[in-house]
Parts: sequence; C-alpha cells; structure tokens
Amino acid sequence: MAIYLDDPQRKALARQAASWTWRTQWPTWLLIVTIYGGWFGVATHARALGLPLTTVLLALLGTWYMSLQHELLHGHPTRSPLFNALLGFAPLAVWFPYGVYRDSHLQHHDDPHLTRPERDPESYFVSQPAWQRAGFAIRALLTFRNTFVGRLLVGPAFAIAATGADALDKIKHDDWRDVPTWLAHLAVLAALTVWLQRVCGIPAWVFIVGAGYGSLSLGSIRSFQEHRAAHAHEHRTVINEAAWFWRLLFLNNNYHLVHHDLPHVPWFALRRVFEMSRQQYIERSGGFLVKGYSEWLRLYAFSSVAYPVYGNPSDAIQENPPAADSFTGKLRVNS
Repeated sequence: MAIYLDDPQRKALARQAASWTWRTQWPTWLLIVTIYGGWFGVATHARALGLPLTTVLLALLGTWYMSLQHELLHGHPTRSPLFNALLGFAPLAVWFPYGVYRDSHLQHHDDPHLTRPERDPESYFVSQPAWQRAGFAIRALLTFRNTFVGRLLVGPAFAIAATGADALDKIKHDDWRDVPTWLAHLAVLAALTVWLQRVCGIPAWVFIVGAGYGSLSLGSIRSFQEHRAAHAHEHRTVINEAAWFWRLLFLNNNYHLVHHDLPHVPWFALRRVFEMSRQQYIERSGGFLVKGYSEWLRLYAFSSVAYPVYGNPSDAIQENPPAADSFTGKLRVNS
C-alpha cells in the first residue's frame, strides 16, 4: 500500500478491499463474459454487419481484450495464475502469446528501472549503441514513432518486430522456455483464423491485419505517454484524467501511477483510489497530469514527444507536462 496515504485513506481502501464487489470480482467476471460474447457475436454476424464494420468492431473488442489480459496477469479475477492464463489464452488480438506478455509486463513493473531500454521491456527509448547502429530510415521511423500519429501507424510494427526478434534471440542462445507458449499460441491462432474464414466469412488478412493490427493501434493511444523520462522514478508515470469511454476501454489504466503503486487493486477500484488521494498523487507524479488523450493528439500529432535515445539530458530534467515519453511497448502497446 502506498506510504503517503493517510490513515482515513488507508481505512477507506481497506473497506473497499473487504467489500463484496472486490471479494467476488463480479465486474471483472461480467467483463469477461461481455468481451468474449461481443467478440464472437460480431464474428458470427460478420456477413450481416459487413467487413468494414466487422473489422472496426473486432479491433475495438481486441483492444478491450488486451486490457482484460493486463488485468488477468495482475491476479484478477482469481488468485490462480493458471486459471487466469486460461481466461486470457485465446488469441483474439492476434499477435502476442499471453504467457510471453505476462512475463515481460511483470518485469516492466520494476519501477526504479522504468524507461531504461536495457531493463524495461516496455521502454520507448533505445540505447545509444542501438541508435548508432541504426540507419537513416530506422532513425526516422523511431522519431516518427514518438509522434501520436506515428505511434498508431508504426508503433505496432515495431512491437511485433521486437517481440519476434526477442523470441528468435532466446532460441539462438538455447533458451527454449517460451517455445511451447509460442507453439500453442500459433496453433490456436491458425485454427481461429480458419474458422473465421470458413464459417464467418472473415478473410485471414482482415483478421490478422485489420482487427489484429488495429487492436494494437488503438492500444497505442493509451500507451503514448504512459511514462516519461525523469530523475525520480515516481515522476515517470502518468495520471491521465481521460473521458469515460477511454477509461472503460483501458480499464482505468489511464490512472497509471495508481496502478504502478498498487498493482493489486482491480480495475474497477482504481478511479476511486485516485480520487481519495488526488492531490497526493499529483504531487507524487511531479505534476505529470494530463486532461485526456486529446491533449496528446493536439500537442504531438506530428511532433515528436521525446528524443528516441535514452539518457538525453533535455528529457531527463523535464518533469512537468508536456514531458518526454518513454514507453516503448516491445511486447505490447497496452500494458
């Protein structure tokens, strides 16, 4: 529990934790039923809906599903990692095996090392040697990725490429631990793709490129400025007071500093926890407060939010918004 909460706030949080809603996790169970029911409902009615609307809806539901996977890996709605993994195993968002994402994201929660590319697997910075090895085209794409539009367009491609490269590098160094996870993911993905094409009339490219890549792009909206460069690690994580639609789509993970401080708090309680300690959290973040995702779109649609190389001095001293971004999402743009 965060040490800066005063006694009344601690007691209020403890009361929430003891509530029927928190103990039963019924909002998360309802969410699971809604997402799975919605996804398969759209898929089986694709011919009536038409491919354009089907693609948009599957991308939207895929993004929501990735938010659910994030909730599952943090121990909700059950305390069983295996059972939660079964709930998040289906490749509805196509690209990343749940187990690989889970292990990487839990490593990302090592807060003192947030944004360091060699320690944080979800850093949007690259190291100085990596930047020096990159050619002109890659440098231009890395810079473009740090714009809002660029994050949506090329951010997922970087995430997919980095995830694949990481998997191959592990095999090259005789680390086969992730291979069964990848094989299971690809087998189920192939079966799902065939079913969608033969039964639902959804071509493979629509599912993989349209819905899958589209899900990652939508998820990039949340992760665009989740973390920034700052000397104090508490100042590196954003508080984004987003509108209700985005809060629901991202399961309140826009209150990202609260989540990093209290990862055991379920999604439906995050906003309440933040509101109980709003001023304390704003101070703790070093003023890293954003009034919705439209602020980033307005400021950084085609302007880079940060220099892509880790350790740039002008980024590190900038601790009030607009601030430097640092969340790369090698494995995911929704964590």
